[in-house]
Amino acid sequence: MINNFTRESISNQEPYSTALPTRADFKVALIAMPFVSYHRPSIQLGLLKAIADSYGFPVTTFHLNLDFAHQIGTELYELLCDFRGHLLGDWLFAKAAFGDAIPDDSGFLQLKGLYIDKTLAALVEDRQRLDKLRLEQIPAYIEKLMLDTDWSQFKVIGFTSTFQQNTASFALASAIKRRHPGVTMVFGGANFEGEMGQELTRTVDCIDYAVIGEGDKAFPEFLIALQEGRDPTQIRGVVARRNGRVTNLNSRPPLRTLDELPTPDYTEFFERAGNLGLLPTDPTERILLPFESSRGCWWGEKHQCTFCGLNGTGIVYRVKSPQKVLAELDELAKYYPKTVLEAVDNILDMSYITTVFQKLSETRPGYELFYEVKANLSKEHLKVLHNGGVIRIQPGIESLNSHVLKLMRKGISASQNVNAIRWSRYFNIGVGWNMLWGFPGETEQDYREQAALIPNLIHLFPPDGYGRIWMERFSPIYFEKENFPTRYIKPEASYGYIYPKEVNLEKIAYFFDYEFEEKLPDNTYKGLVQALEAWQEAWKQPEKPRLLYWAYSDFLKIEDLRHPSQPLSYYVEEPQASIYLAFSDRPHTALAVKTKLDLKIPVWEIEQYLQKLCDMGLMMRDGNYYLSLAIPSAKPRYEVRNGKISLSLSHEEDLEPLLANAGVC
Repeated sequence: MINNFTRESISNQEPYSTALPTRADFKVALIAMPFVSYHRPSIQLGLLKAIADSYGFPVTTFHLNLDFAHQIGTELYELLCDFRGHLLGDWLFAKAAFGDAIPDDSGFLQLKGLYIDKTLAALVEDRQRLDKLRLEQIPAYIEKLMLDTDWSQFKVIGFTSTFQQNTASFALASAIKRRHPGVTMVFGGANFEGEMGQELTRTVDCIDYAVIGEGDKAFPEFLIALQEGRDPTQIRGVVARRNGRVTNLNSRPPLRTLDELPTPDYTEFFERAGNLGLLPTDPTERILLPFESSRGCWWGEKHQCTFCGLNGTGIVYRVKSPQKVLAELDELAKYYPKTVLEAVDNILDMSYITTVFQKLSETRPGYELFYEVKANLSKEHLKVLHNGGVIRIQPGIESLNSHVLKLMRKGISASQNVNAIRWSRYFNIGVGWNMLWGFPGETEQDYREQAALIPNLIHLFPPDGYGRIWMERFSPIYFEKENFPTRYIKPEASYGYIYPKEVNLEKIAYFFDYEFEEKLPDNTYKGLVQALEAWQEAWKQPEKPRLLYWAYSDFLKIEDLRHPSQPLSYYVEEPQASIYLAFSDRPHTALAVKTKLDLKIPVWEIEQYLQKLCDMGLMMRDGNYYLSLAIPSAKPRYEVRNGKISLSLSHEEDLEPLLANAGVC
């Protein structure tokens, strides 16, 4: 399947002895444990299986998170997956993982962050239910996994671990080790990046080896070394515990040629999900099918966002060819009819808009796709994405204030963020985003301005969540101590209730509690929070807020249904109509529009008119830039005015000629 990839990695390996087991006899298991969503397979398992298979190793994947979702109920399971403020999932499995070595956990349920979500708060307050989970259901789950599979048949068992998968993985690995001590256990994933993986290898008994960093080449080379009887720690990226110490890590550079990678194999996920009755039955439900078209972050290579630690040490940007991406999508789409092809990329390669998505918009294969993107997408970009099958994006909005965005190093303005959400709603592309605060250098005025702006944006998709930024390992606010001075940094409090005392929490923590030396009081954000809550509440109603316009040959009609109980309509004559339309595609300065429309009035007079529209909530101002907030109606309609019947123009086809022929004031 990937001959170039496999041969490159093993060309310099010594021949293995015929006395040793052949690769065909060297069985490997790859396991995904709770807590990751039951709605999607693990791309780590799917990809590593496909790679190891190509080397001749028989690999079986086990999406055992599905078994736990089935056991405790999918609603509760997903709630636990979605919560990352404190490591509740890891706490639940800690006793199964470490037994009596766990610290006193009596204070865990008093941690403030557990009560942010109302549904989760109800669970946390039900101590009896939590104790049943920890002391009865989880041990029963581990024991059932031991009985369901003969783990002794495998030479190697690998666990992938990201976010809250550590202790569940340690619990099963320890159970297998106790009964089958000869089986080799290897761990990898984001939780094993850098010194986190080295410290866990040093202190957690069930870990024989860890692959630190990308495993595309390290993992098959590790298997080859074991199968040939050589020391796997000589493989770059592999460490082990020897005499109480961890072997030296010889780091491996990130994989550059992603086209060498095979398509992930998700066969076992669908078989297991089907057997457990976890595949969608509701026509509106979808399985999320992960795929990868790039690694790293092209923006982060230039200016890493101050709070982002997602790329670990692999921020260098690498991308698959359009041909490879299209072929992989075609292969993955055959797995199951009700899927959203979910890119795990941190950011969309902008060249894909004119290659991958332009091709998909022409061939119309019927895919539904998700992508993380930078929010500087234009109307034209979003149109191509929509026509290419993108149904949801995550544009990394994070703030609606340009000063705060600059502090974040986002490389984008507030009006660009708003415009991305505007055109996403027009093209019916869902938007997932969060509002963040707590950045050194921000001002109270920054948040008063956002609180005042939000009521005018209520017709746009609200944020999924909001709050103070987390401090993540690998983020600039963590490692740039001189630029972000703190009063303290310490591992997030829940780690202390989960791991035995032998574990150095400073080395294994990904999330940290902290306090910047420069900090605004918490009540600074009260007005913003109230505005955000009202925004989210408005979108829970059956009738969603709207702010639409219809462009006619000589006037513009704006219909304001942001508050359905108080509908408003505005008629805008020429040339003011053309001015409003000129600020619709993207933010502009008043001078730029004066030049574009060849207006014969001074800039200050245009700005006076624009400010009036801002005061009415029909436009927003962002420094010297202005943006119209109304969204063009997707459907033309007739308007009777002064005894004359007019038909509105189709926005996509006729708006540009209207602007080109705008009258001169």
